[in-house]
Amino acid sequence: MGADISPQQEQTAAAMIPRETRMLSRVPIAAVIAGLCLVLLACPFPALANTDIRNTRHNLSKSAPPGSYKSEVETRICVFCHTPHNAAPSTPLWNKDLTLLEGNNYDPYASSTLHFPGKTTPPPTGPSRLCLSCHDGTIALGAVLNPPGGLSITGKITSGPGFIGTDLSKDHPVSFSYNYIVSQAPQEFVTPAPPDLLFYGYDAAIHCSTCHDPHDDTNGKFLRVDSKGSNLCAQCHLKEGWNLSPHGNSTASLPAPLPGMEWTQTLQSPWTTVDDYGCEGCHRPHFAGGKKRLLRQSAEEENCYPCHNGTVASKDIEQQLKTKTYNHPVGTYLGLHDPTESPVQLAGHVECQDCHNAHAANDTTALPPAVSGKLQKVSGVKSDGLTPVFPALNEYEICFKCHAATAPQIFASGYVPIRRVVSTFDKSAQFKTSNVSYMPVEDSGKNSDVPSLKSPGADPDTPPYLSVAGKIYCSDCHSDDAGSIGPHGSNFAPLLKKRYETVVGTQESEQNYALCYRCHDRINILSNMSFQKNLTLNAGGHSGHLLSPLEGKPVPCSVCHDPHGVPPLAGSGDHTRLINFDVAVVGPGAGNSQPLFTDNGQGSRSGSCTLVCHFSDGTSKIHTNASYP
Repeated sequence: MGADISPQQEQTAAAMIPRETRMLSRVPIAAVIAGLCLVLLACPFPALANTDIRNTRHNLSKSAPPGSYKSEVETRICVFCHTPHNAAPSTPLWNKDLTLLEGNNYDPYASSTLHFPGKTTPPPTGPSRLCLSCHDGTIALGAVLNPPGGLSITGKITSGPGFIGTDLSKDHPVSFSYNYIVSQAPQEFVTPAPPDLLFYGYDAAIHCSTCHDPHDDTNGKFLRVDSKGSNLCAQCHLKEGWNLSPHGNSTASLPAPLPGMEWTQTLQSPWTTVDDYGCEGCHRPHFAGGKKRLLRQSAEEENCYPCHNGTVASKDIEQQLKTKTYNHPVGTYLGLHDPTESPVQLAGHVECQDCHNAHAANDTTALPPAVSGKLQKVSGVKSDGLTPVFPALNEYEICFKCHAATAPQIFASGYVPIRRVVSTFDKSAQFKTSNVSYMPVEDSGKNSDVPSLKSPGADPDTPPYLSVAGKIYCSDCHSDDAGSIGPHGSNFAPLLKKRYETVVGTQESEQNYALCYRCHDRINILSNMSFQKNLTLNAGGHSGHLLSPLEGKPVPCSVCHDPHGVPPLAGSGDHTRLINFDVAVVGPGAGNSQPLFTDNGQGSRSGSCTLVCHFSDGTSKIHTNASYP
């Protein structure tokens, strides 16, 4: 339900915007009267540039340019808004009876990020009401105070780009104090109020005419300044990181004008590139589909796809998200993401904005675990899995918003995660540096003896920062299978960059274990350098498990190794080298409650197992203190 505009509410709004309906701090009344001199001109006018109201759509007289609303008989131009006599009270010689608007129910703009009491704006007042007297479509264009009977033009604006309507929730807010919101969030707004825009009263009230000059259409849409390259928005708004972001600086060309922006092609300097559109590549000041953030489209991801589909940006992220078997399902959720939400209390959703800040994202690189430019200024959760942080400084902190202690664990349809001896889906627990072993995501790993680890540059696909003392990103494993960076979509479960087979009986090959072989040298692994073979039994070692020449039942890496980390669990054996058995395959030996691995010590590359391996054909293999080597 919208808000009725009553005299009492006018007074309430005036308390927030003192005297703004009576005081034009920067527009002397003499200037208004000078403008009214046009009324005295009765002769036909020659063709004029759009700096003159006579050649714009705000000329409603019979001399109006083609295609405009117009009177068939009225020759005066200013009379549709102004009158030199008997003007509406408390207004600058306005010729509109604004009491006709008092019964209108305006739906106000509301947003959790609005720095205003109640997170919503008051009903429109002052100059904005004059604009709405035509643009909300409720009053005839010819309904004026003087002459008393009105003017001959009787049509209303009920469609087209000039029709705002009474639903203001989709439009940039008006009728509030700029000075007030600056006081609430000084880091987000330009101070003092920018001189190229029109603010009302000593409290700098914002109205429609703050951005629009109804007398001058030089810049299109009656804008006071050229809006190309975010120039209009940047008059007031400060967005940290915007000056480095490709969204505000890229010269990449758009294949066609964005919907609703076709008018920019008629300007003297048409808009063609990403930086031309700037803010308006994603936002709309009017008719926004995503009302709360004034986004062009209501579905958040649809604002990203026009560029991130391979036609402007180089990678087709849209297809990764839409067509891959395993993905972050951004299309499943609508309107759930909120910039003010706590990262430890997400409502079970994922959107592009959960990982990317479109105002701050840039192309700078980093070394793990630090966030790269693409992840700048995003919220996260610290390594304890419980403490919110902004901005996230490390990539894993962004992942922990959904994959750590406080988050509901949601798995793709059809994907069954591996259950292990020490089983948890809390990644903050698995990556803890107090664990016996863990992937070096938060810090360097504890095992300094990894003979299979590749050297950077040994393979084009090997991470360039790989080393025993180094760290890696979550996205080194969880990323698009098409080559783009980041966990958008993949056909390899669970959203992996490369194939990672987990089924017993899978034949070893470079392709089947491509994910592991990104970092671990295949020849070294199959030569049993890091896991020695029992030469007496001619069994064990990596080759004995992966190739299984004796039993003919190849065992994948995942059966023995946990790819994240292993929290401590008493009585479950040693968990060095990420040993954490898949309990669907490996069970306890006689007299034990858990399958056990015993490490012979750092650098020995050897150990023993007491466990039973169960195979799908019903057979099993018992290991009783089986030693390797």
